[in-house]
Amino acid sequence: MPVNQTRSRMRDQNDPINRLEFISLNQPLRNSNEARGTLRRHGSLKRQPSQQQQQQQQPQNVQQEPLENNTEDRRESVKLPEEDCIQLNPSFKAIAMNSLLAIDICMSKRLGVCAYSHSSWGSVRSMVNLLAITGHGIPWIVGTIICLTRSNTMAGQEVLVNLLLALLLDVMTVAGMQKLVKRKGPWEMTPGLFDYIAMDIYSFPASHASRAAMVSKFLLSHLVLAVPLRILLVLWAFLAGVSRILLGRHHLTDVGFGFALGYLHFNLVEMVWLPSNTCQTLISIGKLSWIPF
Repeated sequence: MPVNQTRSRMRDQNDPINRLEFISLNQPLRNSNEARGTLRRHGSLKRQPSQQQQQQQQPQNVQQEPLENNTEDRRESVKLPEEDCIQLNPSFKAIAMNSLLAIDICMSKRLGVCAYSHSSWGSVRSMVNLLAITGHGIPWIVGTIICLTRSNTMAGQEVLVNLLLALLLDVMTVAGMQKLVKRKGPWEMTPGLFDYIAMDIYSFPASHASRAAMVSKFLLSHLVLAVPLRILLVLWAFLAGVSRILLGRHHLTDVGFGFALGYLHFNLVEMVWLPSNTCQTLISIGKLSWIPF
């Protein structure tokens, strides 16, 4: 080795600017991988890989790329549902709705004093259950049909036919809304046989409250009743809806919305009230004794 080259190499090593600790000051590094590469390049003499080694590594890199793409696709496909994600900045509307729902569930569970036989008011559970049955759809539909077959006056038949249509409208509307919302009761009890027949499986809205409000308003409008009977009719509608809360079947909001829905059904039936001729035609079709006009 010539003397000039050894002297220049010694001079470069003694120069403090070419030391390892000053390399980062001379040339800023972009990432840690580049820093390691420069340190290895300046600190130790490393041989570059030959062309054969590079050709052997290329197919390995090509095989690793689809594996990395598959792992990324799996990570993207396996995502948490939105329900499990924590919303760090909820809106005021979301906070208010969640607070009202929490209060509704808490109050409904506290008022379910007849939910089970071992509850605080478990001794009167049978009486409350009997009161709830009076607001069921099956007894009202069957009773209306029996009264319709026994009625002889056209005015009475007109009222009964419209009442039957109002009951059917109430059952179908409440069943459809319950299927859409699918809200369970505060105690999540299994529905009975009558509930399955009347399609009263879920909690929102309360079908008993809707039916009681609609029937009471209908009878108050189309029957001449004394004042005590009118008061008793309104009281029965209120207790029929509250009984479902005491039994742990519905929430407070379910019963409140049920009352409002029953009043809406009454107004709808009044708007499309069937006259006497139409009612007589429907009765004749039901009896299979069609008489053309």
